[in-house]
Amino acid sequence: QMQLVESGGGSVPAGGSLTLSCAASGYTYSRNTCMGWFGQAPGKEREWVATIYPVSGRTYYADSVKDRFTISQDNAKNTFYLKIDSLKPGDTAVYYCASGTKIGGCRYNYWGQGTQVTVSS
Repeated sequence: QMQLVESGGGSVPAGGSLTLSCAASGYTYSRNTCMGWFGQAPGKEREWVATIYPVSGRTYYADSVKDRFTISQDNAKNTFYLKIDSLKPGDTAVYYCASGTKIGGCRYNYWGQGTQVTVSS
């Protein structure tokens, strides 16, 4: 069974950086595997942040985060990451990693439990 475990969240001051990790187990990547990050700010719906295709390394970002967020992966460790630079208070959210399969776009089937990022002003 696929399992995803996020880590790396915490409370940090504005202007800093933070790297979130997602460790995946119980699944072997294929060409059509896609991994994504989502954020849910207080009082708001979950929003897509970024996607990576681990085999090819191709990445995609929401327009609102493209300049400061970087998604990456380490296939040998079955882990992928979200690095957030120049943190702003508006980045405060619970961040979830997810895995899925590309069928047209990426369709996410498995989700982690989330990790809290809190950015102080």
